[in-house]
Amino acid sequence: MNLNLYADLVPDAGAEQIVELLSRPGLRIERIVSSGQASPPGFWYDQPRAEWVLLLRGEATLAFEDEPAPRLLKAGDFVDIAPHRRHRVEATAALTLWLAVHYEQKESPAGMTVEGVSQDGCQ
Repeated sequence: MNLNLYADLVPDAGAEQIVELLSRPGLRIERIVSSGQASPPGFWYDQPRAEWVLLLRGEATLAFEDEPAPRLLKAGDFVDIAPHRRHRVEATAALTLWLAVHYEQKESPAGMTVEGVSQDGCQ
């Protein structure tokens, strides 16, 4: 069976459409379709897992609590969000398509983040 990220893109001004594409221990990949949605006023995501997000279609404005100004994301832009880095969606275009990869981010004994590299430095 062939699956396609762009299949069945139906704008819904009421709610985002979130479809889990893959789930494994420590990993979840989602397709998110936004149609003008934004985070509620005063709400900040504060997630225990890291999240890598790729904007495939449309535009979105993403704000981080530790940055002075929101970021405008356009198709092809991506961002890696560390665990517990507070962020929010300020705005989305009428038909915005995201690919979100939630993953476990391990820390070394010294507390330094290690991504895809073993403790001995081998990939």
